Amino acid sequence: MGHARLKVFEQSLEKLGWTDGRTVNIEVRWSGADTELTHRFAKELLAWQPDVIVTTSTPTTAAVKQETRTTPIVFTVVADPIGEGFVENLAQPGGNITGFVNFEPSMAGKWLSLLKEIDPRVVRAAGLFNPDTAPDGGAYFYRAFEAAARDLSITPFISPVRSDAEIDSAISAVAHKQGAGLVTMADSFMAVHRAMVIERAARHGIPAIYPFRSATADGGLFSYGPVVAELYRQVAPYVDRILRGAQPSGLPVQAPTKFELVINLHTAKSLGLDVPATLLTRADEVIE
Repeated sequence: MGHARLKVFEQSLEKLGWTDGRTVNIEVRWSGADTELTHRFAKELLAWQPDVIVTTSTPTTAAVKQETRTTPIVFTVVADPIGEGFVENLAQPGGNITGFVNFEPSMAGKWLSLLKEIDPRVVRAAGLFNPDTAPDGGAYFYRAFEAAARDLSITPFISPVRSDAEIDSAISAVAHKQGAGLVTMADSFMAVHRAMVIERAARHGIPAIYPFRSATADGGLFSYGPVVAELYRQVAPYVDRILRGAQPSGLPVQAPTKFELVINLHTAKSLGLDVPATLLTRADEVIE
């Protein structure tokens, strides 16, 4: 977890009677998008024989699941837990894993619609994702992305990337298409590498939408997605219930309840965009 997210989680746990170092011991590992490190940390934490493990992202959850079928796991920032084989169904997970999803497939259509709204000149749109870390290899979002593109008279195309060099090449290719925009799909690789995406999009003058506020705060044009702090706040009650004897199999997988639209006006101006007043009035936050 990032420091801010970890703090939200710890504070929420403390309100439920669990204080780190007193009534509970919390061990934290952060592997970013490093697959090898993720698997190593999964083994390390399970050797510690924890009562419950909290995972963030699909790759992290998959790595821990590979190592245990008994230790309770509570995931967050996972889009497709059924497709990934983490749970049998959302209402009754059925195993040692439960948690909180962050996106439904239809969100890809929402991102594209917002991109068209902020820049009506967009007639082509690239979906940027890493097939190794995106839900269902990217197909989870892309089907809705294509459907929305047809409705909006936008030509969609995919831009799968697995490295900094491929991000650079993909965005350069987008820049050569007239009327092109960029939708950064939600996956852990794209989150870790968002700074490069933001910089390259700005360099080439490409309007881009992101799934999390952090990208907009870092200079991205705008974002729409769940309030990340709420995702981590939601996890605490499930951890509390498991520590008190509940089984993950009986705790339903839940969806986010709070979403936010964040617009960076400074970036919009640098792109020569006049953000529609209708969009600004709907924004939860405008960064000047």
